[in-house]
Amino acid sequence: MDKNTVIGFVLMIAVVIGFLWFTQPSTEEIQAQQRYNDSIAAVQAVQELELQAWQQQADSAARASLPVVVDSLTADSLHKAELIAQYGAFATTAEGVNETITLENDVVALEFSSRGGYLQKATLKDYKNYTGKDTSNVVLFEGNDNRYGFIFKSGARVIDTQNLYFTPTVTDSTVDMTLHLAGDAKWNIRYALTPGDYRLKMDITQSGMEKVIPMNTVNLDMYWDMKMPRQEKGRMFEQNNSGLYYKYTGDNVDNLKNNGDQDKHAKTSLKWIGYKDQFFSTAFIADNNFDEAYLVSESLDKDPIYLKKFHSEAVIDYTPMNNEVGSFSIFMGPNDYKLFRSYDKGADKMERLDLDRVIPLGWPLFRWINTLIIINVFDFLGKFISNYGLIIFLLTIFIKLILFPFTYKSYKSQAKMRVLQPKIQALNEKYPDPEDAMKKQNAMMDLYSKAGVNPMGGCLPMLLQMPILVAMFSFFPSSIELRGESFLWAKDLSSYDAIVEWSTYIPLITPYFGNHISLFCLLMTITNILYTKVTMAQSGQETMPGMKWMMYLMPVMFMVFFNNYASGLSYYYFLSLLITIIQTWAFRKFVDEKKVLAELEANAKKPRKKSSFMARLEEAQKQQEALLREQRKQQAKHNGKGRH
Repeated sequence: MDKNTVIGFVLMIAVVIGFLWFTQPSTEEIQAQQRYNDSIAAVQAVQELELQAWQQQADSAARASLPVVVDSLTADSLHKAELIAQYGAFATTAEGVNETITLENDVVALEFSSRGGYLQKATLKDYKNYTGKDTSNVVLFEGNDNRYGFIFKSGARVIDTQNLYFTPTVTDSTVDMTLHLAGDAKWNIRYALTPGDYRLKMDITQSGMEKVIPMNTVNLDMYWDMKMPRQEKGRMFEQNNSGLYYKYTGDNVDNLKNNGDQDKHAKTSLKWIGYKDQFFSTAFIADNNFDEAYLVSESLDKDPIYLKKFHSEAVIDYTPMNNEVGSFSIFMGPNDYKLFRSYDKGADKMERLDLDRVIPLGWPLFRWINTLIIINVFDFLGKFISNYGLIIFLLTIFIKLILFPFTYKSYKSQAKMRVLQPKIQALNEKYPDPEDAMKKQNAMMDLYSKAGVNPMGGCLPMLLQMPILVAMFSFFPSSIELRGESFLWAKDLSSYDAIVEWSTYIPLITPYFGNHISLFCLLMTITNILYTKVTMAQSGQETMPGMKWMMYLMPVMFMVFFNNYASGLSYYYFLSLLITIIQTWAFRKFVDEKKVLAELEANAKKPRKKSSFMARLEEAQKQQEALLREQRKQQAKHNGKGRH
């Protein structure tokens, strides 16, 4: 074969390959051809049914009614053809009868729907719903309030499992939801519930799905929608404490803002996604993780029944070849700190769920006080006492005993300042001019130093008490133990205790104060005003009229703020303030201020080494005096030049 012949063959092959390349069908053309083939198959099915009908009718009488039979068969076949065109291999599950299957243990009762194969209702047996007169069991969601499903993509088709009918099989505490697909392919969701557990195990398996789903599929889309219903009497506080939470795999728990609307695209893997109410949560927990997720939270401010609307779209690893698709746990239960912590028992840091982070127990310092001290004491008292009003009283006494040394030290320091007040007043009279401010300050520091008094001694002990007060502010509204517990006139210590209510909307009052007056909050306010009066009288100093007015205004502002809070919190603050007033009266009764003054005068006569604090304070004052003198010199020079 000569050179020209070889070149000719090569060019011919190149032309053929190029022709095949440029004339190959596009993806849209392939999908159109597939739909055409499905339609041809449907027509052929109709023709086969018509032929069978003609063959089965042998006598003339039967042939007389044959057109009606053929018409019926043709309509049915066309409907099946439409299902095949829309659902493909899933067409056999596109129609069916919706069945409700129940599963329960001693703490939860669950209902499943065969249409969609999902959990459609969850009832908590140990908790009551309280919205007005309704005291039935808490129902976390029901019917269309909660919907989740998986999305299959097969060619041009997008199949949502919510539109498919599963075949249910119940065995003891297990429910299998199965899709029987074309070519003996199966998709199965197994739900298992163990006694005493708020978690529902959800395992997804499959077989033969490589015949149905493209082999190059690498992930599966999952979505979850929920409208969260009200469960508590106080809507305002409940809504502010409801939200969408999620945990990054091996990392921290985060959440969308509880007020208003927000969405977020979490591009790194998540361990779980949870929808949280004030006292209850529902969470999807992946045994592995969600590759990424798109999260949406929407407030339903004007809806009388629902608080929030949540939506999640998550991606999980998937291949049609593997029999094991994924495993999840669905938590449906109370926001109980000890319960959540038990789920992490024995787990290393990277594997912890940290579900307890959905409970707002305050910033780290305040959270440590609550988790290490308050919750343990509260639970210990709860083992022996059933009345939570009494438990709060004993808890208040316990906290006051811990704080007693600081409280006493604070009072003693204030008493010292009080007996020195005449000498301080004398210094004020001795140095009345502003130019002598530094001299007056030095004289006061010298007086404090000789008497052995720290002017900040009354403030520091009080500041040490603040973390506990703030920790209690977070603890009581989040304590599910108080939910539904009554004490005296308060029917529910986790909500407000209204003695007066009205239905009329009042601008500026209803949105912030509410349409009620809480009695424990009112008692706390009155006690706070008395405490303010006692404190100002104890200081022994004249207070400016404007400042005095502000001191009495603060308790009223607290009343506006706490009126919608848990009555248990107002009750605690009422007891705490009342005990503080009693302590102050007792200190005044048993602490002899004449002896305190004699002690200070004796200290003044003793040679006293300056503390490092006082030495630094005096050095700072000397530097300030030198700076003031230099400023005066410069000002004098400037004034002299101006006259010339």
